[in-house]
Amino acid sequence: MFVRKHKRRVMNFIPIVCATWLLSLFIAFHQEVCADEKILIAAAANLNPAMDDLCKGFEKRYPNIDAEVSYGSSGNFFAQIKQGAPFDIFFSADTTYPARLEEEGLAVKGESKIYAFGSIVLWIPKKSALNPRKGLHLVLDPKVKKLAIANQRLAPYGMAAEEALRHYGLWDKVQEKLVFGENISQTAQFVQSGAADVGIIALSQAISPKLENDGDYWVVPAESYNKLGQAYAILQKGKDKPGIGKFLQFVQGKKGRKVFSKYGYLLPK
Repeated sequence: MFVRKHKRRVMNFIPIVCATWLLSLFIAFHQEVCADEKILIAAAANLNPAMDDLCKGFEKRYPNIDAEVSYGSSGNFFAQIKQGAPFDIFFSADTTYPARLEEEGLAVKGESKIYAFGSIVLWIPKKSALNPRKGLHLVLDPKVKKLAIANQRLAPYGMAAEEALRHYGLWDKVQEKLVFGENISQTAQFVQSGAADVGIIALSQAISPKLENDGDYWVVPAESYNKLGQAYAILQKGKDKPGIGKFLQFVQGKKGRKVFSKYGYLLPK
């Protein structure tokens, strides 16, 4: 009697083992199919909201290509790439860094292109009594103790902020108020957290889901700073990856351009 019960248990257990084994095989096969290729993207911090949307759309169209993005300042990425960082493509916040990478043989010659033009804004949290509609001269208000901008030596958006402040004759007057973010995302975090009273950040951030309900902004006139043309560079490590060409086609295609427009970027013709 005991033996029969034991056999019955073994027989009942066999289908469970088989089902588990088949499920494991299916999962392994599915993961293998869905991870045929991985592309490593270095992207300027201002691109965070737009690039997240772009990658979601891209991976939906190409489920076998995994687009992995790192965000930071363009200057830091330039230094990392020179030191051998394993990125396949670099989306900079300017045109200078991609051009220099081409000159130094670290990017494919002649492949760099402008993908968008950015804008800067004066951003103020909603809890503040300050009115951004007063324009950039608002930074002189005694209530503004700290003004956040990105580090100009590393972030093109920080350089644009300095240029705009100089254009209006404000740069020398705000030196004691300045706090510097390593990149434009950290700059926005300073203001959002209260570590700074106002900040000069990217328009793409101000209208992103993360910030649009937390503050108000004033668009800094484009004539007050050098045009923020943003270019990409195909790096030597990624030149032979088929996924890079597909990703660039997607970014520069109808859906990609729609995403950039959604976040306030101007587009090249």
